[in-house]
Amino acid sequence: MVFDTGPLRHFAVNGWLGVLKFLAGDRSVIVPESVEHELRNQVHDHPALHQVLDAGWIGVDRSNDMSFLMAFATYEQRLVANGRNRGECGVLALGKTRDFEIVVDDSVPRAIAEEEGIRVTATLPLLCSAIREGQLTLPMVEALADDLISGKYFLPFGPGGFRRWAQEQGLIEYE
Repeated sequence: MVFDTGPLRHFAVNGWLGVLKFLAGDRSVIVPESVEHELRNQVHDHPALHQVLDAGWIGVDRSNDMSFLMAFATYEQRLVANGRNRGECGVLALGKTRDFEIVVDDSVPRAIAEEEGIRVTATLPLLCSAIREGQLTLPMVEALADDLISGKYFLPFGPGGFRRWAQEQGLIEYE
């Protein structure tokens, strides 16, 4: 699984990074060098990001082969504005050139991935899957979602809205 900066940053800053490790299970977790760079640039303001950078379960892919670089450049032309979104470019390029599943919460790169047949998911569907499989409880994920929102992470619902949103999306059962 290749994670984008956003989920790693917000889960770490809000004390929930271990949940991402749990959700990955026995799947390898990697980030492209561009995500590592974004995290390093933010560590001064958010020391909790050291947890991500020092995590033994998260590897860094430093690809420099031509197929990766060409894919990165293509995504860079579509996504980068004011020096932002380079992390997404690396995530998409790894998904495209290595056939890795990617975890991206931003809608634009997720739509690009879907258009190009890249295996893509987001953190909310991963959390809902864990609820359905009995690995996480609904109250725990509700608390997690509210913590992310209080930490300024954009989710498609407000505080206290996870359960209703997930039910309306058909991602969890009505109780």
